[in-house]
Amino acid sequence: MPQLIVRKIEEKVVKKLKEQAGAHGVSMEAEHRRILREALLGKATRKLSFKDALLAMPDVGEDKDFERVPQIQRPVEL
Repeated sequence: MPQLIVRKIEEKVVKKLKEQAGAHGVSMEAEHRRILREALLGKATRKLSFKDALLAMPDVGEDKDFERVPQIQRPVEL
């Protein structure tokens, strides 16, 4: 994988990078890669898991709105 060396970075930029890396629990190098990737390729959109999709649903309606109506039993031939 190619490497990129960036020289002559202002001290306040390095300090901010270090803070962001710490906040995200990653190394400065990993944070630098993330920033470059998002700046050039856009933020990655991850698909919601089924659980997250359910949790994101608004809490609306009454329980009776979701009750199942009894179905008429019919004979089934096997």
